[in-house]
Amino acid sequence: MTEPQIDYAAVFRALPGMVALLAPDLVYADANDDFLRLAGRSREQLVGRYIFDVFPENPNDPGAAGMRETRESMLRAVTTGERDTMALLRYDIEDPQRPGHWEEHYWSPVNAPVFGPDGQVTLIVHRVEEVTELIRAFGGRGGDSRSRVLEAELYTRARELQEVNERLRKAHAHERETALALQAAMLPPPGPTGQHGAAVRYRPAVGALNVCGDWYDLVELPGENLAIAVGDVVGHGLAAACVMGQLRSALSAACRVTEGPARALDALGLYARSVEGAESTTAATTFVDWGDRSITYSCAGHLPPALVHPDGTVAFLDQATDPPLGARPEHVPRPQARAPFVEGSTLVLYTDGLIERRTEDIDAGLARLADTLTRHRHSDPEILADALLADLLPTTGNTDDTALIVLRL
Repeated sequence: MTEPQIDYAAVFRALPGMVALLAPDLVYADANDDFLRLAGRSREQLVGRYIFDVFPENPNDPGAAGMRETRESMLRAVTTGERDTMALLRYDIEDPQRPGHWEEHYWSPVNAPVFGPDGQVTLIVHRVEEVTELIRAFGGRGGDSRSRVLEAELYTRARELQEVNERLRKAHAHERETALALQAAMLPPPGPTGQHGAAVRYRPAVGALNVCGDWYDLVELPGENLAIAVGDVVGHGLAAACVMGQLRSALSAACRVTEGPARALDALGLYARSVEGAESTTAATTFVDWGDRSITYSCAGHLPPALVHPDGTVAFLDQATDPPLGARPEHVPRPQARAPFVEGSTLVLYTDGLIERRTEDIDAGLARLADTLTRHRHSDPEILADALLADLLPTTGNTDDTALIVLRL
């Protein structure tokens, strides 16, 4: 069956309700017929012009803040790549037939991003519902005086909600900055690894709360061997960063004094029981023995490390997987397994933000990871780490933070 040819330009213009398209610099790109009709403007008066040149703020309203809030909402949609819904907004419109005469209007706006092929925001969909008559109708049952009182009450409550949202947004931004600074201080670059190149990466989630719970670590062991670990704390923000710091330090110490990764995770699990917020943390720990060219590993509810052989085959180290920290009511010794490697192989440890997507099975993410590792297996660890982030993280920004270690064996 032949698919029908749809004239999307005609569909857009016929959409019910007021819808406009703006460029990221807030210049009108188009508007549908309802927008033009209800706003009292022609397409020629809009397209190619800055929104607030077409619709300036009412100079006779000393408490007006509609221009600032509308601009900030649109720019948030561009910056975060997420839809931004505004509270009820009063924004008066100048009558085009009577310059200097302003008509009172109430609006319910939503701004949504449109992405281009490169994942960047190319347009903003600005949808507004005019609710002026609805507000007046709610109050009109009690007469003009009652109408104005209810109208003012509804508008006041909407303004209060907008102000609360703004304070919460600023508080979240401040906490995020503090948590990221703490995270950066606790995740330094790797120390000397001899002739074996290593690269580490940490990428916080974009515009989201769930940041600062992931960590990586490289620990020197006796005999010039090396322990490599990654972990993921359940939680977000400053609290998760603090828990992460405690667990990372505890695991680093445990790796130095225990006989293998399973014993190290045993010690970490016992310690985690005394740390509020550490429940259900996941971690993967590997001990690399250069002498017999083997990797001993153990995972506590974490995704399996990936071992890339020089011929391009990828083995996921999944033979010693156990539940996350604190998942069992009683302590049970954790398993560990051993895998040989040849010179020129690459070991990769990562957290779930690199591969997990809410709309697909985890196997799809592991397959993407394996494909990228195979294609870039001969690359320097720094280049390989960048390739993994470029290939696997969404172009619109990752919704979960990501920690990554690449070690050339």
